[in-house]
Amino acid sequence: MAAMSTKLLEGERALVTGCAGGIGRGIARALKAEGATVLGSDIAAPPAEDGIDFLAGDLSKRDGWRTLLDGATTKLGSISLLVHAASPRRQEVDTPLTVSEETWDAMLEVNLRSGFFLAREVGRHMRDNGIKGRILLITSLHRQTPRNLPHYSAAKAGMTMAMKELARAFAPAGIRVNALAPGAIPGGGFVADDLGSLVAQIPLGRAGTPDDIAQMAVAILSERFGRYVVGTTVEVDGGLGLLSWIPSKA
Repeated sequence: MAAMSTKLLEGERALVTGCAGGIGRGIARALKAEGATVLGSDIAAPPAEDGIDFLAGDLSKRDGWRTLLDGATTKLGSISLLVHAASPRRQEVDTPLTVSEETWDAMLEVNLRSGFFLAREVGRHMRDNGIKGRILLITSLHRQTPRNLPHYSAAKAGMTMAMKELARAFAPAGIRVNALAPGAIPGGGFVADDLGSLVAQIPLGRAGTPDDIAQMAVAILSERFGRYVVGTTVEVDGGLGLLSWIPSKA
């Protein structure tokens, strides 16, 4: 008798957006290590590595999500896991009094509009093909705490509610939709030098890593650990969200 695989995601087919680096790349590697076939996407696709194939996809364009989905289903055949981690890089100068319409539109286009429609259509694909799949959106602690970057906070807050709406719509088909809210992760929108004194305020006493986020993503996406988790945002932040006020560079 053949031995059963001990990998959590054996046989799954995953699409991960925002995969050129940081949190998205970390999640893609973790899914691959747990047995999934992984297709990563970003605005410019890096070379394939670690057994992960990549596909360029510009989610800031109006139909970018549709083009990406068409390409992904062609490459993967079917999709049982979706992780939407794509987001424009934040700029600290884009405060409530200075952010431009163009910057606002780009942030909401990639995070909220493309994230919603991509997740919805992947969910429909799963439902129509009898796939009890899982969808995971990467939001932020700043979905509920101001960050002095209104377009970013608004986009992540909107993603959180979109996730809940999709979770209610697809749960009857056995499709689980959830979100992760990372804390201070170097490479996840800012560089290590920006952390300053923030690390000293984090209850666990350190910044997070993409792998910290990736391991929780694996757990939620797996049927071994996440099978009854639906419509939930899990904070992976070392306790940063426990603070009564989160510094603007968190």
